[in-house]
Amino acid sequence: MTEEKKSNKFGLGSLIKSILAAAIGVQSNKNRERDFQEGSPLAFIIGGFVFTFLFIATVATVVGLVLSNS
Repeated sequence: MTEEKKSNKFGLGSLIKSILAAAIGVQSNKNRERDFQEGSPLAFIIGGFVFTFLFIATVATVVGLVLSNS
């Protein structure tokens, strides 16, 4: 039951919040320790790649829109 409780405690919302906080460099030490204790490394790796892809796609889209309007 402890493992069930542990996996339910760290959900998708917590994963996204941790990835975004780490990406912009404001992750607190307490949250970082919680991530390492309760989170899955594979989930953070995949989430990091997804965030990076979305960030690059967003920047490229914005730059394309700005350059097409000038």
